[in-house]
Amino acid sequence: MKTSNPVLARLGQAAERERAAGYTPAGAYGQPGYGQPYPTDAGYPAAPPAVTPMSIDDVVVKTVTLLGITGLSAALAWVLVPDRAIGAAWIGAAVVGLVLGLVISFSRIANPALVVTYAVVEGVFVGMVSKYFETIAGYDGIVLQAVIATFGVFFLMAGLYKAKAIRATPKFVRGVIAAIMGVFAVMLINFVLMLFGVNTGLRDGGPIAIGFSLICIVIASLSFILSFHEVEEGVRMGLPRRYSWTAAFGILVSLIWLYIEILRLLSYFQGDD
Repeated sequence: MKTSNPVLARLGQAAERERAAGYTPAGAYGQPGYGQPYPTDAGYPAAPPAVTPMSIDDVVVKTVTLLGITGLSAALAWVLVPDRAIGAAWIGAAVVGLVLGLVISFSRIANPALVVTYAVVEGVFVGMVSKYFETIAGYDGIVLQAVIATFGVFFLMAGLYKAKAIRATPKFVRGVIAAIMGVFAVMLINFVLMLFGVNTGLRDGGPIAIGFSLICIVIASLSFILSFHEVEEGVRMGLPRRYSWTAAFGILVSLIWLYIEILRLLSYFQGDD
């Protein structure tokens, strides 16, 4: 089956290669076009080993698992990393997480171990950012507020998608992807300029910073629609169950991005008190 999503297209091609090599989804024994039957010691053909296709429940379980790993990693980092090392751990985890994220996103195979490693690394990143805002910057209660707001937005978008109030049309998908790429390009340019002492106002808590964070929050929220659509497409295409890790990874990325932006926005308003 065809899909406009390039990542799903690659995963779909990988699944097709598996089936062509003699694997079939569970319950599909004997269907033509999925490879030759395997010989047995008795000389009679046997059905090839079944590959269970992924389901929405698989993605839900994997997503909850990754969130639990991320939360545990964040809590351990908060407790174990001393205050003087927050900056180094923050930057290190951000760089490693970015590299892992790119590898997972452009990989042609689903690698659960790599996805779990990403969750651990991002947990350290989230833990360090959270600890900085809560304890170093002194914004009491900001982490709990950001967590509640993040999951509130997530469930709202899930409800809107289920009710078909927002549809992942090809035009919508292209628009959101372009917006994500544009925002991250702006972030990268802003980071480089900051290294040279140039303040663009995007992260200083002023009106421009508030507006930019609101834009990021909106785009991060809309990215959930893409993730939900990818899950449905993956189930429809009959991708093997292990690809549910890849789908869960996409949801985790959006949740972390949304949480960080909400945390920043809340800090801007608390900083005015």
